[in-house]
Amino acid sequence: MAEIARRDVSIVIPAYAEERRIGRAVAELRGLAADWPRLGEVLVVVEPSGDRTVEAARAAADGDPLVTIIENPSHRGKGFSVRTGMLQAAGEIVFFMDADLSVPLEHVATFVDHLDAHPETAVVIGNRRHPGSVITRRQHPLRERAGRVFNHAVRALGLSASKDTQCGFKAFRRGPAREIFTRAQIDGFAFDTEVLLLARKLGLRIDELPVEWINDEHTKFRPLQDGWRSFRDLLRIRRSLRRM
Repeated sequence: MAEIARRDVSIVIPAYAEERRIGRAVAELRGLAADWPRLGEVLVVVEPSGDRTVEAARAAADGDPLVTIIENPSHRGKGFSVRTGMLQAAGEIVFFMDADLSVPLEHVATFVDHLDAHPETAVVIGNRRHPGSVITRRQHPLRERAGRVFNHAVRALGLSASKDTQCGFKAFRRGPAREIFTRAQIDGFAFDTEVLLLARKLGLRIDELPVEWINDEHTKFRPLQDGWRSFRDLLRIRRSLRRM
């Protein structure tokens, strides 16, 4: 008897002003689902930006029931979009990743295999600074410097021991994901730090794996404006967690 496909993995893609990239992302995810029976759901969470991200996502989905497009009513930030998708996902393992697919989709199966082999692990995150990681195309030097400054701030404030909290490729078991994201409050780019801190406060095990990183120069992050907002959010996170 043929083995029944386990469609137990969900993938969440936040999409703000992603008209240029979302079609390719959806097409590649549909291709992954055709070749790998674990992927059962893709949630594209779109925030209004004035472009045609929604139309591009729908065209690429072409009516495939694999893909659900969620339209948030207002632009609140990447953290809010990810939280929306993570709390609606039905899979037993739930990823979120960026629309540029800077981490190749081959890593999805690797992360799932790791969770299968380590039932005590609740969260697996990509770490671009891992000795086994391969940086095929680097970020702009200003963006890299901003990332290092942010991670130094995270560690200086005692918020995380990880050297790469911001890699946009993370996987969660469904139960822990709900525990974390029902508590999360940060809407902006610092949400990753809050998510990892909440996981540790809840006593959940987090593993870090190497990834390949192929940077896309088209980024939404503005080092000065968003960097200041992210630092402000770090102070907010520290205050909030001290009250837990």
